[in-house]
Amino acid sequence: MEPLVIGYLSLAAIGLAVYGGVHVAIALSGISLLGVWAITGKLKLAVSFVALAAIDSIADYVFGAVPLFVLMGLVVSESGLGRDTFAVVSRALRGVRGGLGIATVISNAIFAAITGITIASAAVFAKVAVPEMVRAGYDRQLAVGVVAGSSVLGMLIPPSLLLILFAVLTDSSIGELFLGGVGPGLLLAAAYCVYLAVLGWRRPERFGTITAEPAGTEPAGGAPARLLLPVVGLAGAVLGGIYTGFFTPTEAGAVGAFLALAVALVLRRLDAAAAWRVAVQTGHVTAAVCFLIIGASIYGRMLAFSGVPAALTEAAIGSGVGPYGFLLLFAALLVALGTVLDAGSIMLVTVPLAYPIARDLGIDPVHLGVVTVLAVEVGLLTPPLGLSVFVVQSSLKDEGVGLGEVFRGAVPFAVVMAGVLVIVVLFPPVVLAILGR
Repeated sequence: MEPLVIGYLSLAAIGLAVYGGVHVAIALSGISLLGVWAITGKLKLAVSFVALAAIDSIADYVFGAVPLFVLMGLVVSESGLGRDTFAVVSRALRGVRGGLGIATVISNAIFAAITGITIASAAVFAKVAVPEMVRAGYDRQLAVGVVAGSSVLGMLIPPSLLLILFAVLTDSSIGELFLGGVGPGLLLAAAYCVYLAVLGWRRPERFGTITAEPAGTEPAGGAPARLLLPVVGLAGAVLGGIYTGFFTPTEAGAVGAFLALAVALVLRRLDAAAAWRVAVQTGHVTAAVCFLIIGASIYGRMLAFSGVPAALTEAAIGSGVGPYGFLLLFAALLVALGTVLDAGSIMLVTVPLAYPIARDLGIDPVHLGVVTVLAVEVGLLTPPLGLSVFVVQSSLKDEGVGLGEVFRGAVPFAVVMAGVLVIVVLFPPVVLAILGR
């Protein structure tokens, strides 16, 4: 059988395995092994091929950024900096129709600059912001929708775990991807704020009392403006160090993790039990990501060996669809896959195929990376597998919040996000202007 045919059959087999409930990493690794065996006819060679790909995939120094940024984000989440951020921003916007909703979006954007994990944002602000919005008279469906929708900023505004994953998969610059995510992240946050402002003007009854102030979110004796100093300091140290070239992204992760731990200890917000939870969760997330990257590396090499990426690239170029047409089609595919797969799994399956095509079509890797992350993040808000929606609902289940209620509240934000995605696809300067391209 021709290697190209084997490659196409492997794609179909991986799709069936994933939809059948097989873990993505196992599906990628196992079927890739069988594919190389079928192409070469030698099992020993196939096993050596897989082993070499597995070792190479996690031996890269860049991969060290993953556990370090995960540790930083989890420490920040445990230390209550999200609550402090919301207290300051909501106080500044009191008296504005929809102010608490806008404050939630802005707080999520600020929080995203020191976490990079959507789940952390969703869990923190579900507990902090939703009760305050409900107390002020907000429609509860709107309140949970605001938190679910704005939590996706955690994976777009740097530092972002998904942008790091894209960099590892494509051997791209983490620093450039982080810079590229700034413009679209701010654009999405602004679009959410505009939507809430317009909704507050058109449907004021959904927002309750205009002058409601947050209760219980500000630590006793704390000066509101000072509560943002740890957040701004962390973000400035990590991102500023990367952008100025003072240290590498991996070193930035180490600096960020150290500073986050220092802040949590100085503020006395990290006891032994919380430290143990952070350590265990960091290990779990790192191990899961590591396993997925190993599977993706094996899968990517098998595909290259079969000739599938080259054939698809030739077909895409010959079709005349062009760079923008390809990006729109690719984004639509990612959004569709987001209804049944998690963001990381989607990237692991699709990026090894899409990257060679995009490169030959002249699409900037940073532009492709940001479009990819933004598109898969739409899936965090769409049923049946909207991860942010599940996190918000599980955080508020004791208050009687249902899953359907959160999904309905998140729909308008998913639509706004899709509109921003189209803008980012059609106007590359939104991503690339900060890089001077």
